[in-house]
Amino acid sequence: ASEAAAGKSGPDDFVRFSLSQRVEHVVLVVSFIVLAVTGLSQRFYTIGGAEWIILNLGGIANTRLIHRIAGWLFALSAVYHFAYLAYVLGVRHVRPSIVPTLKDARDVVTQLRYSFGFTEKPAQFGRFDYRQKFEYWGIIFGGMVMLGTGFILAYPVPFTQIFPGEFIPAAKEFHRNEAMLAVLTVVVWHLYDTVFKPGIFPCDLSILTGKISRHRMMEEHPLEFAELAAEAGKKTEVAPSKESASGSTPP
Repeated sequence: ASEAAAGKSGPDDFVRFSLSQRVEHVVLVVSFIVLAVTGLSQRFYTIGGAEWIILNLGGIANTRLIHRIAGWLFALSAVYHFAYLAYVLGVRHVRPSIVPTLKDARDVVTQLRYSFGFTEKPAQFGRFDYRQKFEYWGIIFGGMVMLGTGFILAYPVPFTQIFPGEFIPAAKEFHRNEAMLAVLTVVVWHLYDTVFKPGIFPCDLSILTGKISRHRMMEEHPLEFAELAAEAGKKTEVAPSKESASGSTPP
């Protein structure tokens, strides 16, 4: 993003997502959709639409197989994500900007006051606002629940050789309810922010292109914009020009 602030990726664009992050998002979207379609069709198999999906996927056995393959894809993406976090936090020592802080709680209050007309200025956000942080950590904790319970349901025999059999129906309930919560969150919350939100419709393309416009940066992430502008200014001040470095005077 600092390169964008310095103008290396265009005067009107800021780099928001790297190629690896965009690919990871595509994998997450594909695995989530396949898991939701194959999973919910099994849960609501008596509904006509669910029956149609199962039959067109080749029957219940094929539907379950596809569901497990998508589950493994989701698990592998989770492993990659945690490995990536370990690298950027432990090796590159990048400051974690997705961690909730007390400012996020204050931003919620400020945004509510702004929405009801009690203040003229909305909350000012950095790289991620409180809604984006909520979604991220919801995926993290919800994903861990889905992976843990899904593993138990996929391999119940070896699991019950170690733990009581009551874990199986409990895992099934957790898995079902968390799946419904995840789907509702995506449909009601995430789709609004990325598709139907005014100024975004018909789609937020930043996760595909990796870039965000200067206008959106200043409007949605003003604190990050100010920080990047300050960093670019410092680099300009610290780095001498070629002429001054060589002691020559420009014509």
